[in-house]
Amino acid sequence: MKTFKTMLKTELKLSLRGMDMFIFAICMPAVVVVLLGTIYGNKPAFDGAEYSFLQQSFGAVSTIAICAGGLMGLPLVISDYRNRKILKRFKVTPASPIMILMVEVSIYSIYSLVSLGLIYIIAFCFFDFRMLGSFIEYFLSFILVMLSMFSIGMMVGGIAPNVKIASTVASILYFPMLIFSGATLPYEIMPNVLQKFADILPLTQGIKLLKSASLGLTIDNVIFPIFLMVAIIIVCTGISLKFFKWE
Repeated sequence: MKTFKTMLKTELKLSLRGMDMFIFAICMPAVVVVLLGTIYGNKPAFDGAEYSFLQQSFGAVSTIAICAGGLMGLPLVISDYRNRKILKRFKVTPASPIMILMVEVSIYSIYSLVSLGLIYIIAFCFFDFRMLGSFIEYFLSFILVMLSMFSIGMMVGGIAPNVKIASTVASILYFPMLIFSGATLPYEIMPNVLQKFADILPLTQGIKLLKSASLGLTIDNVIFPIFLMVAIIIVCTGISLKFFKWE
């Protein structure tokens, strides 16, 4: 535990010093909420809707930090450490693959949770946002989606042989999920063809789960998104640990 705390403290300082994650995981979601609140205010999401556009979009916006940390930050940091022989040095210390990965997951979890709290405070204080569903259900859904996306990042970072491959794979995962899953472009306004493509993306199912929890709605098959998130966590975490590359 002492080793974990020391690594966590050091890695968090290095992450904050770089400022990249502060900008993309903290500032970017906050800016999106401000823009949505300023442009749409409390306008209904669509004609006859009982909830506002911001209430409709809150679950999606809250995943921006998850995408930034889990699909870009986490794999690139681990692969960069491998490339710079830092992981090779860790190999002769008490640090195990699971400890190294858990340290990075903890850091990006902090970013995601801080981002969630910040956008909720902004939406609540300045745009009269009210969560129609259960906050506990929403928070548990958020944790589930977060861990599933982070497990994908762990897998990419854990087995990518170099930074170039890790960056390419991370970009292929990050940008389609950020744009087409509903995190930035609302899923509901997409053409049917694009919606079918979006449904393939794991984050799309996660956002549907978050929307149903925040709006107090039931979706046609709530079991599928939950099962998918859990399956991703188990499979990707297992692969990242079993095939972890030190160098």
